[in-house]
Amino acid sequence: MGNSLFVVWRESIEAMLVIGILHAWLKRNGGAGPGLRALWSGVVAGLGLALALGWAMLSVQSELTGEALEWFQTAILFIAAGLIVQMVLWMQKHGRQMKQSLEQDISRAAASSGAFGIAAVAALAIAREGAETVIFLYGMGLESPDSGQLAMGAALGLLLALATAWAVNRGLRFLDYRRFFRISGFLLLLLAIALLVAGMERLIGMGWLPTLIDPVWDSSALLDDTSRLGAMVSAFTGYRARPSLMLVALYAVYWSSVLLVQRRLNRHA
Repeated sequence: MGNSLFVVWRESIEAMLVIGILHAWLKRNGGAGPGLRALWSGVVAGLGLALALGWAMLSVQSELTGEALEWFQTAILFIAAGLIVQMVLWMQKHGRQMKQSLEQDISRAAASSGAFGIAAVAALAIAREGAETVIFLYGMGLESPDSGQLAMGAALGLLLALATAWAVNRGLRFLDYRRFFRISGFLLLLLAIALLVAGMERLIGMGWLPTLIDPVWDSSALLDDTSRLGAMVSAFTGYRARPSLMLVALYAVYWSSVLLVQRRLNRHA
């Protein structure tokens, strides 16, 4: 439940930040009437597109069986992990210019297409956030034995995001967006490796990858990943008490690659 709560909270905060930037631009530039109606129409359309993606994924899943279903679900795990990493690195590189970029987009769209352009900018921005959330939740649901807990976590995450937005709007400046995205970005990178580990284990289970050495070590005496606490840590970080050499190699390649890219981004910031 905790991972779905965190993901929905984080993604909802980002979506609300986008809406807030567009809303503020419209009010400053005389678009408080038709412009705001177009903005909210775009938000609804973006949410509809994200829900349509979720429906499509579940529909595809219901049509597949056996190995085809296993490949589809494994692919979603890798796609979800890749999107998380891409999103975190994109935010690290472009986060400072996000407000300026959104204002430029809506300014051009309003000038060229009026209300339709405003709605399109909002719809695309919200659809992107919503689609990412849908894919993340689907990937986490593949590894969660209790879909009810996942849904409850998602609902609580949305409520927490609404409460956070309300508090910030009321002047409670406890949320430093730059620090929030930096800390949440690191937690998302942990979640991404958890999804990658789950996908890798599926490939090993299907016989497409070897374990090489299994296990490399056994840390179950310190933290057993089948215990309640261990299972929570495993779901959020990809921790395995008895990892194979293939998983150890995955950890090493993943974190070294992420740290290398982050170092380059910081160097050019």
